[in-house]
Amino acid sequence: MDALEQVYAFYESYGGEKRVIGKSVCGQPVVALFAGEKTFPQLIVQYAIHAREWVTALLALGHIRRGVPRGGCWFVPCANPDGAALSLRGGAFLQTLPPERAAFLRRINGDGDLRLWKANADAVDLNVNFDADWGQGVQNVRLPAPANYIGAAPFSEPETRALRDFTLGVSPAATISYHTKGEEIYWEFGQSGTARERDGAVADALSRATGYPLRSAAGSAGGYKDWCIRVLGIPAFTIEAGRDGAAHPLGEEELPQLMRANADVPAVLSEEVWKRR
Repeated sequence: MDALEQVYAFYESYGGEKRVIGKSVCGQPVVALFAGEKTFPQLIVQYAIHAREWVTALLALGHIRRGVPRGGCWFVPCANPDGAALSLRGGAFLQTLPPERAAFLRRINGDGDLRLWKANADAVDLNVNFDADWGQGVQNVRLPAPANYIGAAPFSEPETRALRDFTLGVSPAATISYHTKGEEIYWEFGQSGTARERDGAVADALSRATGYPLRSAAGSAGGYKDWCIRVLGIPAFTIEAGRDGAAHPLGEEELPQLMRANADVPAVLSEEVWKRR
């Protein structure tokens, strides 16, 4: 089974609370699984919002098995199932789509190799489609593309709307977004005062847990982390897992190293947020 198939198989067999939070452009379910208790803090960790970063969906399964020591956490293993299927299966996935959709994606991609695709099946980069300085990123593009296209409007895509609505329903105390690669952590989006002190302290704890340095992402906007900080006022982090020397897309052979560095991240986040309640 490929990574997306493993996610759905895990979801079907999971005995804990779980739900479908929305559907992708092509009708695939975006699933969420809960571990822990319904006490403070409630967290969300989402993975694989970029198609070629599908290996993080397998990291999610390890995190779910480990759970959290405080409160509870919702895990969204693959926020972009169509994109993951494109990167994993290429032409085999295109053959399952309506001809006009498949032709559109072939035209946008420009060649037969879809392994490096980042966007969804609308050729929208979901991590620049959130309403937080939308369209102001230095790498943003304004036409459909394999990466960096902002979409027609904030939340134009069913996947970002699903994650937005689910997040608002959970009202989490903190969130994490998992990406690859680079082994670094991003935590800033214009916070000031006590919020900046709080978020910086939690970021320091995540850095110690992973060994990843903290970085700033000047000129980045429209991401899930950015929206959580700007709209919800909570600590939110983007973790770029995986060694920078590995080529995209990181394969399953990288998973043991990803898990070693990141195994304790949800647990550390739950403890740090609980201490600052």
